Amino acid sequence: MSGRIAPGANGRWISYDYAVLRVVPHVHLGTFVPVGVMVHARTADFLGMRVIADVAALRARVPGVDADLLARYLRSCQAVCEGQATAGPIALAPPSERFHWLTAPRSDVIQSSPVHAGVSEDPARALAELFARFVEEPSGGGLAREG
Repeated sequence: MSGRIAPGANGRWISYDYAVLRVVPHVHLGTFVPVGVMVHARTADFLGMRVIADVAALRARVPGVDADLLARYLRSCQAVCEGQATAGPIALAPPSERFHWLTAPRSDVIQSSPVHAGVSEDPARALAELFARFVEEPSGGGLAREG
C-alpha cells in the first residue's frame, strides 16, 4: 500500500474548506456548543450550511440563552450562505466572499471555528457527514473549551 488516498468512484476528488458554527453563551469563559457546519468547495461552486434551527433543540443544547433569538440568527446565517437577497448586501456577494464573511473572527454569541480543509467526491455529502460528526454527535454533548 502506498499510503496515498485513492480517488473515489468518479476518479475526482474535490477540495473544500469547512468551519463549525458555535454558540458561545459566555464569551468571557471561552466555552462553546457546536450548532452548525459550513462547507465551501470553490471548484465545485458549492457553499452549504446546516444548522440546528429548532428552538426546542437549541434550548436543550444551550440552556440559559434566548433560543428564539438564536434560531433567528442561525436562520439569518443560512440565508446569507444561500445567497438570499432578503439577507442583505453580503448575501449578494460571490460564494467565496460569503464563506469568508461568515467565518470571519468575531466576539459574538455565534462564532466560527478556524477554517479546516478536506477532500470529498461530493461536498453535499461531506457537509452531512461533518454535521453528524461535529454537531449531532459532539464528544461530551455539552460545552467545550477551545484549546
